[in-house]
Amino acid sequence: LAAAGFAALEARTGQPFTDLVEGHESDHITYPDTQAAPQPVFTSPEWSGSEKGGRRYSPFTLNVERSKPWHTLTGRQHFFVEHDWVAELGEQLPAFRPPLNMARHFGRPGEVVDGGVTVRFLTPHAKWSIHSMYHDNELMLALSRGGPVIWMSVEDAAKIGVRDNEWIEAHNRNGVVVARAVVSHRMPEGTVFQYHSPERTVNVPKAERGGRRGGYHNSMTRLLVKPTHLAGGHAQLTYAFNYYGPIGSQRDEITVIRRRSQEVEY
Repeated sequence: LAAAGFAALEARTGQPFTDLVEGHESDHITYPDTQAAPQPVFTSPEWSGSEKGGRRYSPFTLNVERSKPWHTLTGRQHFFVEHDWVAELGEQLPAFRPPLNMARHFGRPGEVVDGGVTVRFLTPHAKWSIHSMYHDNELMLALSRGGPVIWMSVEDAAKIGVRDNEWIEAHNRNGVVVARAVVSHRMPEGTVFQYHSPERTVNVPKAERGGRRGGYHNSMTRLLVKPTHLAGGHAQLTYAFNYYGPIGSQRDEITVIRRRSQEVEY
């Protein structure tokens, strides 16, 4: 498929690409291979980097080195967007938009309310996994806490009497998460995070709030769509059933964390 894709790209652009995958047309990776170790793959037209000859991925390599047009209206890099909706909202050029003041509506970080501490709940990408892949293998589970965790500051943990590795529950208007607490000096007061896409099938007990299995990070967040994300039919502004950046407001939530019973039920 990569070879066929590059052949089609050559026909469209007049630039050479098929040499990037020559000799690899019959390569394949089995599921046991991925269980043994992460597997490198060859270059694909789906992405803009090149892995030819064991090269590490770097974005826009094909655009710069092979003169592949950017997927924009002009085929070049540009930061001015000539679209009526974007113009109406004053975002034709890059503009700073302060984050939504979630605390004004849903609680101020650091406050203790009904036995729980109010915090900002963030979901950064995990360092050692790709979404849920590799997160739940035996090695990773042995190196971590064997299931979902939420990192929180020493100060916030002290406010609700939580010690490292104890079970906690986080909840807001969207949902609930049950996890172990990682109490760390590296976390600032008023902010917690749960790494992106933990595997929800491993060691997730029932929540005391509601009695259902305490979900994972998406249980706490919701997508906030900008009107510009619905623009389509304009080169790179082509709407699809997903969202594109840069925007992270759906990952900036206010939540309440409380210590729960350490006797859990699955």
